[in-house]
Amino acid sequence: MPAAERRASDLSRLDSAIRRLQGQRACLEQAARLVADLPGPVLELGLGNGRSYDHLRAILPEREIFAFDRQVATHPDCVPDAAHLFLGEFRDSLPAAARRLGATAALAHADFGSGERAPTAALAAWLPAALIALLRAGAVVASDQALALPGLEAEPLPAAVPAGRYHLYRWWPA
Repeated sequence: MPAAERRASDLSRLDSAIRRLQGQRACLEQAARLVADLPGPVLELGLGNGRSYDHLRAILPEREIFAFDRQVATHPDCVPDAAHLFLGEFRDSLPAAARRLGATAALAHADFGSGERAPTAALAAWLPAALIALLRAGAVVASDQALALPGLEAEPLPAAVPAGRYHLYRWWPA
């Protein structure tokens, strides 16, 4: 059976990864359009191997991008300079970034799902409250995990992205 005809649960891991990356790219590009007139830097939570960081640099070349991760494990061409890199656990690095940057970010990309359900769910529950200290009103959050917090409103996904594959939110403080 061709891959396009399979149910999502029947997809090979390769097909699933391709769909996830296509959804991620579509959401990042939509998020960039949504913040086109909103000043502020971009936050990349989960630098990983640098693919999405590199894409953000390509689609938002005029923006400062601050990356966050436990350690640098990215392609050498995708390592931010020291002034734009926050290393350590999010529970430490996000408050430090908030003290340094304030609520200025126009866009945050949170790609932190690890494949381990319990730790990922715990981080998804904790993250929004820490993240909003870095977001300006109207900021957009693109995330691989569902996030919940009053004032974080779901945005429509690009047509090609199935519900639940990726998530877009707009931050409106009370």
